[in-house]
Amino acid sequence: MRENFNDLLWFLVVAEERSFTRAAARIGITQSTLSHTIKRLETRMGLRLLARTTRSVSTTEAGERLRQSLAPRIAEIETDIAALTAYRDKPSGTVRITLSDHALDYLVWPKLRPVLADYPD
Repeated sequence: MRENFNDLLWFLVVAEERSFTRAAARIGITQSTLSHTIKRLETRMGLRLLARTTRSVSTTEAGERLRQSLAPRIAEIETDIAALTAYRDKPSGTVRITLSDHALDYLVWPKLRPVLADYPD
């Protein structure tokens, strides 16, 4: 599954860049690896997604439809992942502590009060 997802992501980069050279540089792989990956994707799908010439790359009708379908979904996933980093950067949630009133008042609360002020969530 991950391999298929990467293949689709790489297809989007090639479609956006309209060049295997620029797309490979952007992704950080060789042109050959990228070309073989796209060819494997086309073979699996049974469709030509890209029209290649010696000077340019463009999407076929099927490739353009795939690009238009995938691009907003990938952008949405990236936005959702970015929003989730808030959980990593800022503690939140409920902390349950069972202890006596005396321990709460004299031991825990003095240490917990500043933390709650900094992280009210």
